Amino acid sequence: MVLPKQMLLASTAVVASAIAGLIAPAGAQTAPSSVPPAAAEQPVSAQTPPTQAAPSGDADSDIVVTGIRGSLRSAIAVKREANAVVDVISAEAIGKFPDRNVAESLSHIPGVSIDRRFGEGEKVAILGTDPALNRMLLDGHALASADWGGNDNDPSSRTFNYSLLAPELVDRLEVYKSPEPRIEEGSLGGTVIVRTRRPLELKANSIFASGGYSYNDRSDKGNVRGSGLYSWKNDAETFGVLVAATYDKQSLTRAGVEFFGYDNAAANADGTYNSPFVNRAQDGTLSLKSPGATITGGTIADLYKAASPFGINYAYFQQTRERKSVSGTVQYRPSSELTLTLNGLHINGNYDNYSQSMYTIPGAWTGNVLQSANISNGVVNAATFGAATSQSAQLDTLVRKTKLTTDNLNLFADWEGDDGAKVSFAGGWSRARGGRNPEYLFNVQTRLPFSYAFTNDTATVNFTGDPTNPANYFTNPNNNPAQIEGSPVLVGGTQLNAAQIGGLDYSVTTDRDIFGGYDATIPVSFGPFTQLMLGARVTDHVNRIDGRGINTYLTTSQLASQLNVPTASTPDGTFSGSGGLGNATQYLNLSEQSVIDILANAINSPLIRKIGASTRVKETVVASYAQLNFEQSGFRGNIGGRLVYTKDVSDYALTLSTAANPNPVPTPTTTSTDYLKFLPSFNIAYEASSSLIFRGAVAKVISRPRYQDLAASISQNDTTRDAGGGNPNLKPYESTNYELTAEFYPRPGSLLAVEAFRRDISNYIITTRTEGVTLFNSLTGRLENNYSVSQPINGGKAKVNGILVSGQSEIWGGFGLQANYTYQDSTTSSTDASGADLNLPYLSKHTVNVIPYFESGPFQARLSYNYRTKYFRTIGRLGSREMVAAYNQLDLSAGFNLTKQVTLSLNAQNLLDETYRQYNATPDRPTAFYKNGRTYVASLSFRL
Repeated sequence: MVLPKQMLLASTAVVASAIAGLIAPAGAQTAPSSVPPAAAEQPVSAQTPPTQAAPSGDADSDIVVTGIRGSLRSAIAVKREANAVVDVISAEAIGKFPDRNVAESLSHIPGVSIDRRFGEGEKVAILGTDPALNRMLLDGHALASADWGGNDNDPSSRTFNYSLLAPELVDRLEVYKSPEPRIEEGSLGGTVIVRTRRPLELKANSIFASGGYSYNDRSDKGNVRGSGLYSWKNDAETFGVLVAATYDKQSLTRAGVEFFGYDNAAANADGTYNSPFVNRAQDGTLSLKSPGATITGGTIADLYKAASPFGINYAYFQQTRERKSVSGTVQYRPSSELTLTLNGLHINGNYDNYSQSMYTIPGAWTGNVLQSANISNGVVNAATFGAATSQSAQLDTLVRKTKLTTDNLNLFADWEGDDGAKVSFAGGWSRARGGRNPEYLFNVQTRLPFSYAFTNDTATVNFTGDPTNPANYFTNPNNNPAQIEGSPVLVGGTQLNAAQIGGLDYSVTTDRDIFGGYDATIPVSFGPFTQLMLGARVTDHVNRIDGRGINTYLTTSQLASQLNVPTASTPDGTFSGSGGLGNATQYLNLSEQSVIDILANAINSPLIRKIGASTRVKETVVASYAQLNFEQSGFRGNIGGRLVYTKDVSDYALTLSTAANPNPVPTPTTTSTDYLKFLPSFNIAYEASSSLIFRGAVAKVISRPRYQDLAASISQNDTTRDAGGGNPNLKPYESTNYELTAEFYPRPGSLLAVEAFRRDISNYIITTRTEGVTLFNSLTGRLENNYSVSQPINGGKAKVNGILVSGQSEIWGGFGLQANYTYQDSTTSSTDASGADLNLPYLSKHTVNVIPYFESGPFQARLSYNYRTKYFRTIGRLGSREMVAAYNQLDLSAGFNLTKQVTLSLNAQNLLDETYRQYNATPDRPTAFYKNGRTYVASLSFRL
């Protein structure tokens, strides 16, 4: 296995060699593209980019270059003519976007990275800032967004799940790393603008149709997929209609091992420890909770201070991702000056999934039956346990029914006069809805003796007995007075005394956005200034989470073999290659329908609204801007500012058990805040020669808090003894952004660029954690004083600095190359539980992309390699500092034109079958190993 440092050196060497070769004279050069660049300056709501002359230095511009080279040249042209720091990805043709996933394409841009926790990228981090702090604008405007309820990556943040967006609908992606006043605020790292196609920009009767088949080798399942587009306009080019539809289905299986944080990871404030295996008397005397247990690798004093895994979970996840989308655009040009555009989008996604989790809680459940323990580097990395008095392990089954819908309707009116004056009016509505609707939860327990052992990349759990035998599992026998949110569960007028075995949880997010505004461009002539741009926008946004639930109970314990449902075991090979070992890799399995039937046949409480799990954040934003564009003596750019007023009204409920009130009823609460921010910005570009451009930019930007952070409802996990909630008084993140670039265009189709950036962030939102809080534990039925309560606050500061080097060139004989390297680092005022500095989430110090391609005659192929070093992801359970290990991704795409209109395409994703690894601060404390598998796609497409 290649070590991460060796891999980095090798990858960087390849990039350095490749970039150095980009400026060398080429052998045979193909004439440059006549594809016109998009306008450098226009309101982002404008729909039709005007044509411009080909950039200087591009000879023979009457010859059109298409395919991969054509799309890369088009992207270079847009970047070159822009007045800000921008990177662009352009589709080769209708339906020929570089990747099957828009986020995967964005990850090829220098400074942009994605997290592949579920195999494919869903959200993007830009220039060292996590996805929640960056915006996606569809044709220049925000789009409501919701998630499927099982991914912990910001389900109610302001970013967008790119896996929902069909690549067939995209014309190009623009990543603005330096803002302009005309662009909607809200991004710290950068703003992604997704440009879709317009009928008056396409030839009449344009047709695209595609059908294919995808296969994932982990799930061992295949699915069909298809898409189609038709665009028409009249001979006068005054009226046009475009309609498009897509269907895509994926069957995913993810298997891996999870660690629920670490017990006893740090000393208490008084220097004592909370060892799950060792008692400490008042006089300091230490004794084993399980007398007679043997200790290796240290003494009882070492065991007293040693950390140990709080829980070890063998997670088996299955999901079907089925997406259907329909979009349409109508354009009408009643006069040469006025264009009206109406477009709509509907996305219907089915993200149903099923999780089966077999986990142990070694300390809390079996610390008193410890038989042996081994200590290594302050961690109990191996231990054996006898039969538990209560339970040694638990099987959780979670069936999630998830529908995602996104609807969008926008109207644009664009007027342009003969003198270059422009006025654009825009208004739109979008709504997204998704979440657990419902989630069926059922669990059973076992008392089987077991042992565990783990290394940096493996975990072994072996049970003494058969973990696939249903007779070894039972339902919870601990009957308690049943209640929901402080109210008793009544059956026949009497409070139910029973054990909860699961239930149904409904948690649905509804995100709605309405906007209206205008943009105006006024030609001016004073000094170097050529245009004055003015605009204003009003946005009304509501993010709401509605929680309901049913609790399910049994009054007597039952064996799993007595539940009257079919049982099975985990399929052979499910955990192969993941690092999960031992007989715990095969355990009792229940079908989805069995889980639903078990719950239906038990005692169920009435369906109630869970006030404590329901929140609503209403946000009103009023913004206006003024921007002056200038050009003189080789200099060009813009200067101006954006004035933004924001008002947030948060509705939530406070529910937190205390010693005085262990069973509180949720209290509805409303908090209102507002703030006014002025956001100036300055972009300048200097053309030192026809092939050399220098750029600089400085701007003040903000990013608003996540909606879930503004909603202060408190949630409580009685298993991990964690609690937390939001803070409605949070202020927005603020940052001063700096950019410096040098871009060299040695010949058509080639680019060498160096970029330096800095993000100086204040008001950074950090999570504070209070230990030793007393709360009521519904599982044990008593008050416990070992809870950890978290809450976000402002007060953190962060600085991100980075250098990006990128290049691309057409080399010879149809071969070409894209390559880039990113170095970025951050300093923060945040620390983890041990006092160590926290890097910013999703920031890898080193990222490498190498993308060689070949295109000749009817054949083209592209190989995409991405490598990123380790990065901090989040603060996890028990204050775990969750780090993701270095990750490699290798993808391949190839196409062959059977005729001028028909193309056969093949795509392969994750060819290296990489394992996603996560650990707590240091690799010897792993927290997750996941295996997602490879995906192969074959498709046949028709274009006319």
